Amino acid sequence: MVAKNRKQTGKSPATQTDRDKSPLVSPPGKSNVRRPGREGKAFNSSHPNGLSGIRHKLGLTPSAAVKLGITLLLAALSGYLHWHHLSQLFENDRHFSHLSNLEKEMAFRTEMGLYYSYYKTIIEAPSFLDGLHMVMNDRLTEYPLVINTLKRFNLYPEVVLASWYRMYTGVMGYLGIPTKMCWSINRGEGLTPVDSCEGMGDPAYFYVACVFLLNGAMMSLFFIYGAYLSGSRLGGIVTTMCFFFNHGESTRVMWTPPLRESFAYPFLVLQMLLLTYILRTRNPSRTAMVALGVSNLCFMLPWQFAQFVLLTQVASLFASYILGYLAAAKMQSILVTHMNTLCVCFILMFGNSMLLTSFYASSLVSIWAIIALRDRFAQVFKPGIVTWVMQGLAWVGSTVLLKFMLSTVLSASDDAHISGLIKSKFTSYKDFHTLMYTCAAEFDFIELETPVRYLKTLLLPINMLVVALIAGRTIQDVVRFLRDGGKTDDVDEAAGSEIVGKGELVYHSLQLVAFALLAILIMRLKLFLTPHMCIMASLICSKQLFGWIGEKFKHQIVVFAIMAIMAVQGVANLQAQWAIIGEFSNLPQEELLDWIQDNTQPDSVFAGAMPTMASVKLSTGRPIVNHPHYEDAGLRERTKLVYSMYSRMSGETVKRNLMKLGVDFFVLEDSWCTRRTRPGCSMPEIWDIEDPQNVGKIPLCTHMSRNSRPHFTTVFSNDIYKVLKVPKATKDLR
Repeated sequence: MVAKNRKQTGKSPATQTDRDKSPLVSPPGKSNVRRPGREGKAFNSSHPNGLSGIRHKLGLTPSAAVKLGITLLLAALSGYLHWHHLSQLFENDRHFSHLSNLEKEMAFRTEMGLYYSYYKTIIEAPSFLDGLHMVMNDRLTEYPLVINTLKRFNLYPEVVLASWYRMYTGVMGYLGIPTKMCWSINRGEGLTPVDSCEGMGDPAYFYVACVFLLNGAMMSLFFIYGAYLSGSRLGGIVTTMCFFFNHGESTRVMWTPPLRESFAYPFLVLQMLLLTYILRTRNPSRTAMVALGVSNLCFMLPWQFAQFVLLTQVASLFASYILGYLAAAKMQSILVTHMNTLCVCFILMFGNSMLLTSFYASSLVSIWAIIALRDRFAQVFKPGIVTWVMQGLAWVGSTVLLKFMLSTVLSASDDAHISGLIKSKFTSYKDFHTLMYTCAAEFDFIELETPVRYLKTLLLPINMLVVALIAGRTIQDVVRFLRDGGKTDDVDEAAGSEIVGKGELVYHSLQLVAFALLAILIMRLKLFLTPHMCIMASLICSKQLFGWIGEKFKHQIVVFAIMAIMAVQGVANLQAQWAIIGEFSNLPQEELLDWIQDNTQPDSVFAGAMPTMASVKLSTGRPIVNHPHYEDAGLRERTKLVYSMYSRMSGETVKRNLMKLGVDFFVLEDSWCTRRTRPGCSMPEIWDIEDPQNVGKIPLCTHMSRNSRPHFTTVFSNDIYKVLKVPKATKDLR
């Protein structure tokens, strides 16, 4: 238990009851009281105003306007429930409201702490522009290099949030409105009390609140997406319920707010909703294409892995085009939108070469060329399976060839580890960097328990049924096409509309298969699969697929019965989440960070395990030589040198490695020397792949944990951490 004593007073924020007294819109009805100065103006019924005017501008009938209002209301309710759910889970897990500033920072482990550190840099700078200059000319993250972290780490979310925070606190300070409440927290167990603050004026609180608000809005989009795809508001309810019932498999934002996916994924949902609209519309407007491009950009800017997701999207669209469900002109318009977005993103990321040398970029160009040469394919090959296969082979071959050509020309190797990771999934290939990924559970193959969980909530059976029905109809269309000799001329309006309607379903099915393959190969990517399965589950409400059940009422009864069965395990899953009660505490790391702050110079350089280095940079501001963002070739080599401490090499060799990097202190963790997630995955075993001549020797980290001399000097130690000082003679040789 902790005691919470009020330390600072201020205006209390409005209660929920007070907020509820201020409706967003005026109640229905018309006031008879005229405003002063308006007596002379007559009411003109031919020019409706207010909600009626909006309805007329949208071309909606009164009944359609009511239905739209109900849909938006349900979407808003879904978003609110998800925001509240995320906030409560996060608070229950860490007791975040009672943590000190240092404890809040320590709660952002590994790369989360790295990203948050740049947000902290900008808000603590003398001005926003000074902070922006500091993160674009960073000297702390990869000492002694000066790097543009905005280019390297996809930090636009932190830049935006920092600017909002500075504006918010500035305006509130000018108006004299308190933005946070601070308390003195008695931690017990002989520990010193700490100060803790709540409210949007607290930097960490503001940061986390914005992430959860964004993901609350994502759930609103999910409801609209499910309702639009299925053609029924009930479909939106099914999608939302499936997401909540499978929440632990759908997202991890409640445990890891600062990760890139927390900012990027909501925009992917918006992008796919807009794409669905474009696929459904025979002649989409330029506005729709611009909106698609903007959402695409907002998805790509925050996350370096967005390109792989968009690659699967383009591949699914291309397959739909090959099968005849997507017109060439529309496919080219979508490709142009993707290309323009990629170019804008490349510029905003200051020429990040990973974008141009990605499979995604090469795929866009190769598909464009194949569509442009479609008449040549028709001349050379007979319409049908042969043409489809040749187009597919041309896409794969040209994409791979173009990707490696661009990588060679631009001398880009930052994504080389991705090729190694994929190679290791299908062969026995492994090296140091590949094992650093595959030994982590989230990058391993999907666990067998995951499909079982899908089965218990009926998510898997529903998706199998939906995909089977779509596949069956697609096969019928393919057989009919082949039987007719590949003729597609003289398609009437009704048939064209039917093809467009089927096209969006075919695309979503292919996208589901692509996400399933990604999740099977890399468990972390099930965070794309599960939400898309929830979207596909909405199709049980589709008349197009399930009209054979019978009249509308009978269909709805069947859907409600399915949801009732889903709720049995789904509610149990939610209760299990709500039962997670904890309180963050990491006293050994707190001791380490306090010691660093009090006993080292501000320019002292540190090296160690990647997660710990992120915390050192965030909380002490000391320069570090390695960090958790592993997507840069140079950083991977730096980390490999640092991690030689956990190899079986000699102490002299490791000391020279640290000398090359200019390290003053090395933070040694015994757990990294002994931890083993599975056979072959302890750090000494990983090093055995790279350093076979020393196999069988005692790891250096074991020697260092007993006695760090003669190569290093122990200057701090507790139960978890030991700080080794690099000798002065080594430092002078830099």
